[in-house]
Amino acid sequence: MRILITGATGFIGNCVVEELLKRNFEIVATSIESIEEARKFNWFEKVEYIPWNINIQREDFFKFFKEPDLLIHLAWEGVSEMNSLVHIEKNLFSSYFFIKNMVLGGLKNLSVAGTCVEYGMKEGCLREDMKTDPVLSYALSKDCLRKFIGELKKKHEFHFKWIRLFYMYGKGQNPKSILSQLDTALEKDEVVFNMSGGEQLRDYLPVERVAEYIVKISIQNEIEGMINCCSGKPISIKELVENHLKQGCKEIKLNLGYYPYSDYEPMEFWGDVVKLNKILSISS
Repeated sequence: MRILITGATGFIGNCVVEELLKRNFEIVATSIESIEEARKFNWFEKVEYIPWNINIQREDFFKFFKEPDLLIHLAWEGVSEMNSLVHIEKNLFSSYFFIKNMVLGGLKNLSVAGTCVEYGMKEGCLREDMKTDPVLSYALSKDCLRKFIGELKKKHEFHFKWIRLFYMYGKGQNPKSILSQLDTALEKDEVVFNMSGGEQLRDYLPVERVAEYIVKISIQNEIEGMINCCSGKPISIKELVENHLKQGCKEIKLNLGYYPYSDYEPMEFWGDVVKLNKILSISS
């Protein structure tokens, strides 16, 4: 099977490429990075790397990317600025027209990275069949992309998996993420780490496990549509931070309550994993 992965040099994409290589797939990787930058990744010599910015459209993406059997679409710019209009004005339409171009060219199997923030302010265990209610530009754009692809699927036959990613951590994560900020504070030998009250409940996975799940979801076609990619086990932000310190044998005073809680995320939410577990049982 030949698999095309967009955003291959990103935080998640890098791990997905590594996971695909374990399974001996033929991989075509692409991202906005130059060949010189991509060459820094361990997998570079084992894949066919084609640098491309999907914001630049062309007539024959399917042929250009070697007629893949499966597309795993992870590319998306500016995720750290979740309320930027770039998601609506640029990313949404670039991704849709890229995917449409691929489908019209002959693509028959598609997986796209969605996000848990599509659910909006809902609390508790979030099921895929719940109505979405996004409050951020990023979430709105992802939700619209899913719906656009759904309309495309009514006129063209292809397998489609919408993979709703929750929270993750690991090497290369966004420097604005809480564990990245914690590591920076530790590297600077700071004695206090400012954070919120830490009582928020979130659903976290190491990025390597996320990559494993993305691959397992993508290469099967028995279960399609919206699929949560998460642990199903909520953990408080405070506990997440404390566990990270213990694992690294580090100490720093936590200044709880320094930052207010976010007004665009619910206090407690995690993902339902019934569909995911069915897929994992299939692939095991």
